[in-house]
Amino acid sequence: MTTTRLLVVIGLATAPLAAQHRPAPTGRMMGDPMEMQEMMAPIAQVMLYTPQHLLPRKEALGLTADQVARLTALRDATTAAQDAAMSEAETHLGELQLAADAASPDSGVLKTHFQAAHAAMGRARWLSIRSAMEAKALLTDAQRAELKAWADSLQTWMQQHRQMMKPSPSR
Repeated sequence: MTTTRLLVVIGLATAPLAAQHRPAPTGRMMGDPMEMQEMMAPIAQVMLYTPQHLLPRKEALGLTADQVARLTALRDATTAAQDAAMSEAETHLGELQLAADAASPDSGVLKTHFQAAHAAMGRARWLSIRSAMEAKALLTDAQRAELKAWADSLQTWMQQHRQMMKPSPSR
């Protein structure tokens, strides 16, 4: 058998193998959205109690005028503080980008701005969590139970949706 024929046979034999596509990896490295939802589920349960989520449901929850006023004040104060924290984060992210664009980036400067931006974003998230817990305390037991039942049904729906969206194992 000549070299040319041998190469043709090898090429034809390996073509089907080369044509097979392995599924793209998922998980933490690829940012699997289903895994992200599972990871964020505990915080989502907390965030249901933020004034921003409660006020649009004031009729369904039967919020009193006093509850609405207190939730509105809490929402406004939290929003102002979050805006300030996110503004600080954006400033540090801009500085981080400028430092990274330098011909010889200084890792110390990059680290300083990264950590400052991260801390500011963490403060903004903490303000949401604190606001949610303060808002939850303003609700009656019946209102909390109603909101929990709604959240549980939403969680069940999301779990069913995730199961439907999971790719079937290839054979």
